Amino acid sequence: MRGTKGLDLCFEKVMAFGGVENMMNDSNNNNNLGSEIGGGLGGGLRIIEWKDIPVELLLRILSLVDDRTVIVASGVCHGWRDAISWGLTHLSLSWCKKHMNDLVLSLIPKFTKLEVLILRQDTPQLQDDAVEKIATHCHDLQELDLSKSFRLTDRSLYAVAHGCPNLVRLNISGCSAFNDTALAFLTGFCRKLKFLNLCGCVRAASDRALKAIGYNCNKLQSFDWMCDRVGDEGVKSLAYGCPDLTALDLCGCVLITDDSVIALANNCLHLRSLDLYYCQNITDQAMYSLAQSRVKNKPRTWASVSNQYEEEGLTNLNISQCTALTPPAVQAVCDSFPALHTCPGRHSLIISGCLSLTSVHCACAIQAHHAPTMMPHLAH
Repeated sequence: MRGTKGLDLCFEKVMAFGGVENMMNDSNNNNNLGSEIGGGLGGGLRIIEWKDIPVELLLRILSLVDDRTVIVASGVCHGWRDAISWGLTHLSLSWCKKHMNDLVLSLIPKFTKLEVLILRQDTPQLQDDAVEKIATHCHDLQELDLSKSFRLTDRSLYAVAHGCPNLVRLNISGCSAFNDTALAFLTGFCRKLKFLNLCGCVRAASDRALKAIGYNCNKLQSFDWMCDRVGDEGVKSLAYGCPDLTALDLCGCVLITDDSVIALANNCLHLRSLDLYYCQNITDQAMYSLAQSRVKNKPRTWASVSNQYEEEGLTNLNISQCTALTPPAVQAVCDSFPALHTCPGRHSLIISGCLSLTSVHCACAIQAHHAPTMMPHLAH
């Protein structure tokens, strides 16, 4: 089989560099694999080619090869298929440029222990029947990437809701056919979500959807959302319901006002990254609320690590095209969060398109500007 060349090559490398012996030594602390193989090498079981490798060692070796080779290995024999089906927890099919839908339909029933499944596509291939197959067989999934699956409909979200309740990460960016009803339904079942990417889900973008996310997903930490249809009502629901948010992308949410940012500042004290690009209704009041939130999040005990205070709070803020902002308000935010930088090479306070804010500088930029010029030492 031509596809087994990758296995042959990997086996040769492992044997040539003592990989089997190293793996045995690593395994001695955890199970009896090392002694079992060691005894075999000494006079019992002899590993001559990769087909002789015990299941545990097979899974270790397959962790060194790409996903294509793993799929090939699963077709070598029934024993290997069962072993891989039992041990495989991570799989990416993003390399598949054609017939991904057929591949998913064929493979997924074999790999029921998957925890991570990446199906990112350059051109849309997946259809609802493939996602329904995933939901039927992969109940342990914690991460699912369906980005750019333009052909999927609400059927897929309903299936994922029923079949994958343990999801922690979900990327459906670019899935433009999903609506807010299906998304709200999904959040009622997938309540463990911590990372959610909905960029480009234009039909799902609504205050109703944000309310459902805020109500159901109180463990959410990272949320990517780019649309022009949501307002303060939805963002405030998110802020009240998801206090553990650390990263929020509201790029292009042109309807939101200071009320949204104030709610985030008062309730999401762990927020480290906030994107407000082109949110032109944002004013100085929002900036001052962010600056004041720093005081609320200040460590209360002297036992805290000395640099912990500097690391907490905002580390990235994008206010590009927020043309209503003035330098004093933005400078107050910059002064409150030492991790925000305007200096070259460290831009984490992004103010593109705001010509009035060119006077805003981070602390290190100001220090560099005022640093005394070193005079050359003159020899006597």
